[in-house]
Amino acid sequence: MKKQGFKFLAKLNKVLLPSFTKRGLDIGNATKFQLAIIGWKAFVTKNSLN
Repeated sequence: MKKQGFKFLAKLNKVLLPSFTKRGLDIGNATKFQLAIIGWKAFVTKNSLN
C-alpha cells in the first residue's frame, strides 16, 4: 500500500512540480526552495521504486 501511495505522488509531482532539468538549472545557483523541490522529488522517486 505504501508503494502505491508513492507511485501516485510521483505521478502528481510530474504534473504539478516544475522540471528543472528541462530549464537547465545549475544546482550551484539554485535557491533553497528549488533545492527543497529537487529533494522532495528525489525522495518520492526513490520510495516509489523500492
